[in-house]
Amino acid sequence: MDAQVGETRGAWLRRAAMLGGGLMSGGIVTAALASFASSSSSKQDVEVLNFALAFEELQADFYARSLHSVSLKGEWLQFAQVVGGHERDHVAFLRHALGSAAKPAPQLTLTRAPSSFSDFQRLAIGLEDTGVALYNGQAGNLTPKSLASAAEIVSVEARHASWARDLAGEVPAPVATDVPADVSQVKAQLTQLGVQVG
Repeated sequence: MDAQVGETRGAWLRRAAMLGGGLMSGGIVTAALASFASSSSSKQDVEVLNFALAFEELQADFYARSLHSVSLKGEWLQFAQVVGGHERDHVAFLRHALGSAAKPAPQLTLTRAPSSFSDFQRLAIGLEDTGVALYNGQAGNLTPKSLASAAEIVSVEARHASWARDLAGEVPAPVATDVPADVSQVKAQLTQLGVQVG
């Protein structure tokens, strides 16, 4: 680009990359701006993070049970082992962030372990997609500090969802933006997946 126009090609590309990175974060940038304008509070942080904790415990339990109930091999076995480990780490991360305010598990429970490989695939994709919608839907209800913590998790959940879709032969990122979900919508999605919502 001509220097007289006031912007070099390199500067334009850096600006485009930053904008693209913000869009690819699944709505977190927009939600972060909303959080500054919302009436977020420490009390609300506790409610939101406890719901996220319950969800992460559900996911950790799902992968642990799947490794025993379904014959997983190759890349799917690696997926379940790696993602299951991530979900356990998310549980520890959120329990540490909440401290004594963390609620005891379980709040969300699978009514049954996956009974087949196709059942496992369906639940893995469904849970990971729901996780992204959950974090994006609650981002505006968090204070900036807690939002930063949640953002560390939602980006990994999005990678899990893409990984599962790719392994299943589906488009890893089927839409340009993710639709956030509020708590009632997340609970409805979980109920459809066979989760008992307490």
